[in-house]
Amino acid sequence: MSDPTLPTVEDAVKLGLTRDEYALVCEKLGREPVQVELAMFSLMWSEHCAYKHSKKLLKTLPTEGKAVVMGPGENAGAVDAGNDLICVFKVESHNHPSAVEPFQGAATGVGGILRDIFALGARPIAILDSLRFGEPTSDRSRYLLDRAVAGIGHYGNSMGVPTIGGEVYFEPAYETNCLVNAMAMGLVTKETLIRSAATGLGNVIVLFGASTGRDGIGGASVLASAELGEDDADKRPTVQVGDPFEEAKLVECSLELLELGLLVSLQDLGAAGLTSSASEMASKGEVGIDIDIAKVPLREADMEPFEIMVSESQERMLCVCTPENVDAVIAVTDKWEVHGTAIGTVTDTRAMRIFRGEDLVGEMPVDALVDDCPLYDLHPEKPSEPLYAAPEATLDADASLTDTLLALVGSPNIASRLPLFQQYDWIVQSRTVRRPGDCDAAVLALPAGNGLAASIDCNGRRVAADPYTGTVEAALECASNLACAGALPLGTTNNLNFGNPEKPEIAWQLTEAVRGLGDACRALEAPIVGGNVSLYNQGADGPIYPTPVVGMVGELPDVDAAGLLGFQEEGDAVALVGWKAAPSLAASELAKLRGEALPDGLPAVDIDHVMATQAVIRDAVRSGALASAHDIAEGGFAVAVTEACLAGGLGATLKLGDTDDPFTRLFGEAPGGFVVSGPADALQALATDGVPVHVLGEVGGEVLTLAVGDDLVTVPLEQLTAAHAALAPLFP
Repeated sequence: MSDPTLPTVEDAVKLGLTRDEYALVCEKLGREPVQVELAMFSLMWSEHCAYKHSKKLLKTLPTEGKAVVMGPGENAGAVDAGNDLICVFKVESHNHPSAVEPFQGAATGVGGILRDIFALGARPIAILDSLRFGEPTSDRSRYLLDRAVAGIGHYGNSMGVPTIGGEVYFEPAYETNCLVNAMAMGLVTKETLIRSAATGLGNVIVLFGASTGRDGIGGASVLASAELGEDDADKRPTVQVGDPFEEAKLVECSLELLELGLLVSLQDLGAAGLTSSASEMASKGEVGIDIDIAKVPLREADMEPFEIMVSESQERMLCVCTPENVDAVIAVTDKWEVHGTAIGTVTDTRAMRIFRGEDLVGEMPVDALVDDCPLYDLHPEKPSEPLYAAPEATLDADASLTDTLLALVGSPNIASRLPLFQQYDWIVQSRTVRRPGDCDAAVLALPAGNGLAASIDCNGRRVAADPYTGTVEAALECASNLACAGALPLGTTNNLNFGNPEKPEIAWQLTEAVRGLGDACRALEAPIVGGNVSLYNQGADGPIYPTPVVGMVGELPDVDAAGLLGFQEEGDAVALVGWKAAPSLAASELAKLRGEALPDGLPAVDIDHVMATQAVIRDAVRSGALASAHDIAEGGFAVAVTEACLAGGLGATLKLGDTDDPFTRLFGEAPGGFVVSGPADALQALATDGVPVHVLGEVGGEVLTLAVGDDLVTVPLEQLTAAHAALAPLFP
């Protein structure tokens, strides 16, 4: 491996390593690295691959539970869905690629998370998305939104996987750095579930899928593990280019190989390409791997060894099979036209050895590459000054209750997402029982008559106001959405989107958010089974709001009894269930519209009380006692009622009683409140010693009327519908 032009420490710094890390690489190797080795270390020791600023925190999260089949450490997590079925699910980010090239960034984000699902042997059955952009008044944000949504629809629709739910928020803090988080779900039987560890000395490494090119080189290090800056456009070549039709073949080929029992292990090629997939398989199996890059199918001539090893070209998989099964594996890959090629072997060296024909071009201990990346201690410090400017006011502080309701219903964070979701296919595969707008959670039917519900959520503004409490609220919101569907949480995935962790104030946000996530998931008995960390989400304008996106999957015993959001019958009673204490306008959607700065903290959350209320709602939905159930979130009680009216096409007349502050009563926000409808006696029967129920009126007519003391809000549904369609012009 003699090389007269060994890379220098300056080259290492350009690739994202620090000078100290370069020195440590030299120490691990006992010499200076050659080019391919330095490139591989720069990827594997990047924040994106090594989680070097978050791994210690992640170890504090709960990861075990009675439904958990596979926890963190594999391509995705898995929970028992009953009747011998396993639900595999995970959320991951493609933030920086989407900020640089939104169509391909979002599309390949979907492709990557789908590969994580079928790498475990599961057939992908659903996609959910969590998106963040600057205000829609910004030309840049409208462009990013339009192209990212188009990319998500292009890939998911072409793959035949329904996009069944999600969320999108608009805030100034995401103007420079948008967030595109994609969650996927899949189904597999216990017998077919496969892991990624390479085992069996002499077994063969087979690469199949698309050929390897130069697209995506440096994606995990140069792009994903650094702040965005003025040279963002120059980073477009680091964004991968996706082909969903190639991936559709890859799914079928992978599942057939597993069905035929031909594979020992299976792994997708994502960030860092061959480098991460092969080295992680070797690490998990405690083996070595030899790879001959001369055998890797290329779509570009004269690619250097380092380019082949770190290319992030999409739609590729790596598998291990026994020597006697190689021909059978290649036959299946030929059948599906995905170019299977034997490129290496499993060894007992505990080393990653890279050959080009007979020439050894790189050799690294697996432990050094995968397990010995330095982990850094955070130095959290609560900021003494606000990190975020107050938003621009769009609503006068003295606006009437009626004008306030209309402004909230049409605000970017509350207005109907239907124009966005209409670009996605949400019913392909014929499992979707509750589609977007039908219920707070998406619901899929399973063969035995039970169902899976899924939700993804986070309000970054509230997390920015109080990282601990805001994150607790995000987890509780997911569980509340599941409760409205009649589902009990089985497990949780998360995507921790934060700014630069080397800065004390960001380290504080991250530390507090992980603490809140752990406390909430322990209480909910919904352990973390996998996820993703995306750091350095900030640019010259500052950091994003801390955005710990929570994805949760639950099970309901009878899918036909899944809950509905909208009011269903004239004459049904309407009740407010759950709130013991008054809600607050702190960090609320109304506070944003009024241009108020973020508060220093949020009211504490009584997790046990919220869970008790969720149990009441969940049981009532399952029993059929409720005609509708909707949890109260952005915009407070009045917005929740409005959404129930619009979803069902029915008005309501409600009286909330006397109050000194009708704005807080109508528009204040807090977790654990629900708006439900049904027969009056059934609603009264929901009350327990700990869960209050207040019957407020009934469903009917074409007008929403809210009486609060001496104040009266009366708005025709036609006017509310028009206000709620505020985002429609963004999707012509």
